[in-house]
Amino acid sequence: MSVLYEPVQWNRAKVFYDVLMLAMVTVYILLFLKVAPMWAPEAQNTDYPIQRMRAFGTCAFLLMTVVLCIGPLARFDRRFLPLLYNRRHLGVITAAVAFTHAAFVIDWYFNYSPTRPYVGLLVSNTSYGQLLGFPFEAFGIFALLVLIILAATSHDFWLKFLSPPTWKALHMTIYAAYAAVVAHVALGYLQSGDNGAFVVVTLMSVALVTFLQVAAAWRDAHEESQQSEAVQSGEVVNWLEIGDPAAIADGRAKIVMLDNGEKIAVFRYGDKLSALTNACAHQNGPLGEGRIVDGCVTCPWHGFQYRPEDGCAPAPFTEKVSTYQLKLDSDRLYLDPAGNPPGTFVEPVSSPLARRGEVA
Repeated sequence: MSVLYEPVQWNRAKVFYDVLMLAMVTVYILLFLKVAPMWAPEAQNTDYPIQRMRAFGTCAFLLMTVVLCIGPLARFDRRFLPLLYNRRHLGVITAAVAFTHAAFVIDWYFNYSPTRPYVGLLVSNTSYGQLLGFPFEAFGIFALLVLIILAATSHDFWLKFLSPPTWKALHMTIYAAYAAVVAHVALGYLQSGDNGAFVVVTLMSVALVTFLQVAAAWRDAHEESQQSEAVQSGEVVNWLEIGDPAAIADGRAKIVMLDNGEKIAVFRYGDKLSALTNACAHQNGPLGEGRIVDGCVTCPWHGFQYRPEDGCAPAPFTEKVSTYQLKLDSDRLYLDPAGNPPGTFVEPVSSPLARRGEVA
């Protein structure tokens, strides 16, 4: 739903993505329930309702792992960008799978309790003072609440109520939810000791998420350090060196980071170059990870568009983003870190040499 409370129409790519994700979840559940027991003798001695809740629980955990890996993978390789563009859809699917897991758990373990199921869930284990036997359910409840909140606030109109910084901070709690799920699994399922394979999968998943997040953060810090050292003297004093314009793919951008942490997207379209803030006015989407479509910079998250020379959305839309001055000096491109007010026209820099990289 958009900020105007109008439904956002799915395009063909998003429909294909959603259908594919749902199909993969369905296949995983079926394999877990029908095929895995053939190779795991311990599963054959487990009640079907327990197997069913484990299927959805493990699926939700693996989906969260994928969600947290998409961001850093897209920063290392553009081929992962289509997954990044639709990550919110995957988050909603993850919340639905996790909710289904919780519903099966409550239905099986607490349906015949003398107390109400939800009350029984909270009071059945209160051994908070010990590690073994700790109420792992608390971690699962916390993670599920976070997933539901993030799925609900993925609608665009929440941006109007919360503001982009608050909305982004809220959605960063996905990391806390993942840590809670790991604790939930470690203190619950893994302690049963009847599935060594999932112990390995859990450890590998946590290691993968940690490695990718740390590697991506180190890469960003390294690039920021290099850019800070590239400030030139003389004619281009206080300007930031971007480098060879031919290194920027046509219709794409190079993202640079200023000393204050702000990111700028320098786009090349043909032999022209323009610079805009990297943050989309809609929902702070990374404009620099998008591309130029029909002459406009197109945000990869929700398709909001801006003219590269003035940062204005084409009519009838009214969104605007900040623009930046560029200049060429000795075939090197430089950026003035002092931004212009949103919607300010800046004459694009023209560089015939920018097409060198396209020559076969």
